[in-house]
Order: sequence, then structure tokens, then C-alpha cells
Amino acid sequence: MSNGVEQQVAPATPADLIPLAAGVTLFAWWLLSTSLGRTALDDSRPRRNSMGPLLPFMVFFVWIVTQELLTVLVVPLARRLDESQASFLIASTGALSSLAVVALVLAVARMTFARGIKGFGLRIRTLPQDFPRAFLTLMAVWPLVMAMMSLTVLVMKHVKKDFEVPQHDALQLITESASLPLVVLVIALAVVVAPILEEMLFRGLFQTMIRSHLGRPWPAIAMTSILFAMIHKNAEHWPALFILAMGLGYSYEKNGSLLRAILMHAMFNGITIAAALLEAATRPSGIT
Repeated sequence: MSNGVEQQVAPATPADLIPLAAGVTLFAWWLLSTSLGRTALDDSRPRRNSMGPLLPFMVFFVWIVTQELLTVLVVPLARRLDESQASFLIASTGALSSLAVVALVLAVARMTFARGIKGFGLRIRTLPQDFPRAFLTLMAVWPLVMAMMSLTVLVMKHVKKDFEVPQHDALQLITESASLPLVVLVIALAVVVAPILEEMLFRGLFQTMIRSHLGRPWPAIAMTSILFAMIHKNAEHWPALFILAMGLGYSYEKNGSLLRAILMHAMFNGITIAAALLEAATRPSGIT
């Protein structure tokens, strides 16, 4: 249902410890400077809009239906192709579907948000400030995501001793496919298209709509994060994705920049892919 890439669980290495320590330090500083988060969004301003409560769900429905219809149309053609060509065709169709929904979200934002796209949070002039802030927020959230992943594995292994975290389909395709065009396309989907679409839809529309009706940012962030996690395929990833989404939602509410959340999401997916490629490149190819 989603083109996003979820981080996989792996044992910590010495190279992991430095960014984890930096992230823990950043998160601890944030807790201390915001009274354990209670004052973190005191200066956050609601985004003025005229959205009804059903509008984000209607856009979400269009996204799902478009994907399903295109898949039904493409699958018969894909069966006539070899595996890599079929995968490329299906991925290309998914990209076109996602881009069409991005255009729909932009049209909705232009019509319903005060100041249109700028009020939605897409302001190119804020990019120089958004990039480092997105990186720092991701660093602070990363240890929490990793901890939740580890906790999920411990709980699942207690239930099922041979439990293994399922790898995301996109990661498996990237690390195993011999087709360079297919790998490039899937990486572009994961690092560019998916963050733009998912942040516009979930943070931009859903979170804004929920906050407009509840009047408070944190409940809106939490409710949107639950929805965001649950649209992903593997339920084992939901707890960690919820933590990541909380960071994405906070990033959006902090100064109203949707670009900041998009950049943070893209960095997360990009780092995940880079780690998977590095692991695949260093993995022994056979027994010697």
C-alpha cells in the first residue's frame, strides 16, 4: 500500500554507536529544554483551512483505488514480460499513480488552505533552515525507533522463537535485483516520491484536519501517526513506524513547514536503503 521503506532490525555495531549516542544526547536535550516535551509546541500555530473532516479520507480513497485499478490493468501485460521488466512496469505504474495523487493533494491544498500552497507548508525559501533541522530531528528520533524495533523483536521472539523481521518488498528488490534501471526507479520511489506523497497526505491533510477539530497538536500528531503506521504492509513494523511518524508530525507542527517533514522522511528512507545496500555488498556470497 505504501512505497515507503521501513528500517530493518540488526545488531548494533561500533559504527552505530556514535550516531545513536548523538541521537540520545539530542533527545535528552530536547526533553530538558521543553519540560519533557510539554512546552515543545507552545509556539505552534494552527494552519488555517476550510477542510471538512471527510476530505482527507476521500483523497486517501482515491489513492488506494487508483493504485488498485492500475495494478489490475497492468498485471495481464506484466505476465508477458520477464521478472525484471514486469517489476519495472509495476513500479512505473505505482510512480504515475502516486504523482497523480500528489497533484490532487496540491489542488486540494491550494483550494482549502489559507495562502494556498504556502499555508500548506511548501515554502522553498525555508529549505536552507529545513534541511539541518530535519537531520537533527531524525537523529533525535532514530534511537527511539531502533529501541522500539528491538523491543518488538524481543516480544515477538517470546511469542514465536524463530521470528524474523520481514524485509520490506522494496528493500528486497533493491538488494537482489540485477536490473539497474529497476533499482534506480525503486530508490527514486522510496526516497523522493513516497516521502512527498505520504507527508502531503498524512501530515499535510490528515494531521491538519485533526488538529483543526481537536485544537491541540499532540493528539493530532498521535492519531495521524497511528494511521500512518497501519497503512504499511508489515504489522511488525508498526510500533517503530509510529515513533518515526511522531517525529515527522512534530517536525511539521514545530514551524508549519511540510518540507521539513518530507526531508526527514526522505533521509530516513535513504539511510535505510544505503545500510541495506552496504550489508548486501559485504554479505558473503557463499561458503568457501
